[in-house]
Amino acid sequence: MEMLLGFLVLLACLLVGVRHGGLGLAVISGIGLVIFTFGFGYKPGKPPVDVMLIIMAVVTCAGFLQTSGGLTVMLKYAEKFLRSNPKHVTIFAPLTTWFLTVLCGTGHAVYTLFPIIYDIAIKEGIRPERPMAVSSVAAQMGICASPASVAVVSVVAFMAAAGNNYSLLQILSISIPATGLGVFFAALWSYRRGKDLDKDERFQEFIKDPQNRAYVYGDTESLMGQELPATYYRAMYIFLLGIVVIAILGNVPSLLPHFPNAKGDLKPISMVLVIQMVMLLVGALILLTCKVKAKDVGNSQVFRSGVVALVSVYGVAWMADTFFSQHMAFLKDFLGNAVQTYPWAYAVLAFLTSKLVNSQGAAIAIVVPMALNVGMDPVLILSFISACYGYFFLPTYPSDLACIGFDRSGTTRIGKYILNHSFMIPGLIGVSSGCVVGYIVAHALL
Repeated sequence: MEMLLGFLVLLACLLVGVRHGGLGLAVISGIGLVIFTFGFGYKPGKPPVDVMLIIMAVVTCAGFLQTSGGLTVMLKYAEKFLRSNPKHVTIFAPLTTWFLTVLCGTGHAVYTLFPIIYDIAIKEGIRPERPMAVSSVAAQMGICASPASVAVVSVVAFMAAAGNNYSLLQILSISIPATGLGVFFAALWSYRRGKDLDKDERFQEFIKDPQNRAYVYGDTESLMGQELPATYYRAMYIFLLGIVVIAILGNVPSLLPHFPNAKGDLKPISMVLVIQMVMLLVGALILLTCKVKAKDVGNSQVFRSGVVALVSVYGVAWMADTFFSQHMAFLKDFLGNAVQTYPWAYAVLAFLTSKLVNSQGAAIAIVVPMALNVGMDPVLILSFISACYGYFFLPTYPSDLACIGFDRSGTTRIGKYILNHSFMIPGLIGVSSGCVVGYIVAHALL
């Protein structure tokens, strides 16, 4: 009974907190911590300090990338690629938004691409819902395939803390094909979804009004004709070089400094520390060579979103660890047997948790430490990394709402029954196929 009450407290904090955004989720988690400690007598868990530090370093670096204009260069290249392949925008747009997220570590860059994707689709007579909805899903799926994302660096840190020294490159060798192929399969399904515009009665009725027609087919701003400063390109190259350095060091431990451990044996320093060092170094190089004002970084969208994610992970992971640590014996027995019998149970748990907290990073902070503590095979955890994206299930996430707003044709929308929205089927296809591919790849490589 006590465990059930505790779980209800945990669930209530998550449900109430998520209504107030990431910062709200963090502080509402404090209520759960106080209730668990002073009310239930639970020993407080441990805040995920290593995870928080690595998130701080990555978010700071990403903030310098955006402020310096490096992200703008990436967006310009993305637009050039899409406009050179307009007839296949339904396939290429989601792959582009996925790849952009992989490079820069955040799905928020997709906002700039939405009007471009819409413009290409409507001028080609393609139903805008086809490329736009799956592109929104793809941008979020790329988070678990990015070496610069909160989700991936959190997995690296939790694995290292549990003694599972999988390199960053090993993790990416699973998550990149899993999420990438998941996006591709979702895009293939989207290729013929919905009615063609010339056969869509609702759309045709809407554009009969000359003002509506002008609104639907109006021009969209473009980066194509803009001359960008050389410092923008320099910032992008520095950032990408940093990602390559992390990948190399993570895959070749002999290149790392070695120090004696408690037993006197020489061991390489942790990749958790290496990622932090390289990310801070990249930020410093961008600051010193790309005419960036450090004070402006704090106002960038990427930095602000990242700090919210950091604080969210801090609160929710600490609260979850306090609850789960108290009942670890039961969880090891129950969840351990369930996962061994039904490996997909973990994927379902990760998916539902992600929807509850509306964040892949926060979901990982809850489910990955718990799964490792109950003795779950780390290979299974990595197999189902795609399942940590479940917040498309209800169309409340900012990028999905922005996608609906940018589609001036009205084809990307929330259905009458809420769940029949434009993102549901692409999301389910992307996540489920990503889990299948991840399972196959992980068991083949690890």
